[in-house]
Amino acid sequence: MSFSLPADAAARPTPFYLYDLALLDRTLAAAQQAARPRAMHVHYALKANANAPILDRVRQHDLGADCVSGAEVQRALDTGFAPQDIVFAGVGKSDAEINRALAADIWCFNAESGEELVVLNELAAAQNRRARVALRINPNVDAHTHHYITTGLDANKFGIGLSDLAEVLDLLATLPQLELVGIHAHIGSQITNLSVFAVLSRKLNEVQTWLEDRGHTLPHLNVGGGLGIDYHNPDTQAVPDFEAYFRMFDQHLERRPGQQVHVELGRSLVAQCGTVVSRVLYVKRSQQTNFAILDAGMTELIRPALYGSYHLIQNMSSTGSRQLYDVVGPICESSDTFGREVTMPETRRGDLIVIRSAGAYGEVMASNYNLREKAEAVYIGEVLSGVKQKV
Repeated sequence: MSFSLPADAAARPTPFYLYDLALLDRTLAAAQQAARPRAMHVHYALKANANAPILDRVRQHDLGADCVSGAEVQRALDTGFAPQDIVFAGVGKSDAEINRALAADIWCFNAESGEELVVLNELAAAQNRRARVALRINPNVDAHTHHYITTGLDANKFGIGLSDLAEVLDLLATLPQLELVGIHAHIGSQITNLSVFAVLSRKLNEVQTWLEDRGHTLPHLNVGGGLGIDYHNPDTQAVPDFEAYFRMFDQHLERRPGQQVHVELGRSLVAQCGTVVSRVLYVKRSQQTNFAILDAGMTELIRPALYGSYHLIQNMSSTGSRQLYDVVGPICESSDTFGREVTMPETRRGDLIVIRSAGAYGEVMASNYNLREKAEAVYIGEVLSGVKQKV
């Protein structure tokens, strides 16, 4: 399958985000097809993309919502997710955010420190509520991914270190407004070496046994997310291998009778359905390189500037001889570069350029730096009724 633009693309103002809802449907269905027979519950990580049409599609496929801010909790509720399907994670929840989630009676808070538990207990008491909590542990498992998106090592700010777990459990016993329902771990993002999830499973097995020896039998395990995608081959690998991903936990995670297992997938569900569509403003030639200067910049897709990440870049207007280009944006920062020495057909002013695999951590991380206007979101495929197309 090769990528093509809709017929009206050339007539649209650029840049814009293009979302393929048919591909999103296929991806969501594949994830559920692999998860359901294993009785594993998928929560979608809103931080990847919080557009209402995307969330409506996710909800229609019976996924829950994994949120990391009070605004994401509210967006999930506004989009129709039931409170019992919402989990609130994050290392720095404010009082206002916690109060909002408590008032909605969401299913679970993933707590990341003893101090957070104390605050959550006080706020729950003020609302005369009990809050369900899962302890996010830091399992010190190397995800073998970019150091900016690794979250499960001792050096990271996330989670409760295993050496601190006994002290946190003693503290939890003094907090009557909290109910411990599970443990949670998330070790990073864009993980392509699936053996890492076997290591995580074995570490969770050890933690479970340790907890049971101290009288804690937990009905829920949350193994986080992190499954990566193929940024280099978005057409041949449009849908990740969810079967292999869930099989790793099937084989290595020791579930107790009746225990529910939750996963938090984001990028792997939505990244491939999104594309940044841009125009060439200028082709600037120098002794060292050719610059293809686009009207999209780091304000529309910051990942290459932030992480040095790779996205496939294609010229959709030219079939000329192939040349090397540094593909850059118009922002007044030297880091506003999408790719260096990118091979493309001979490129001219006005050509349409697409930057692939941008459905996750693209539009949701957009900014108006340089006072840039927000790019439009365009959807192909059927949009569910009652959902605005521009979000």
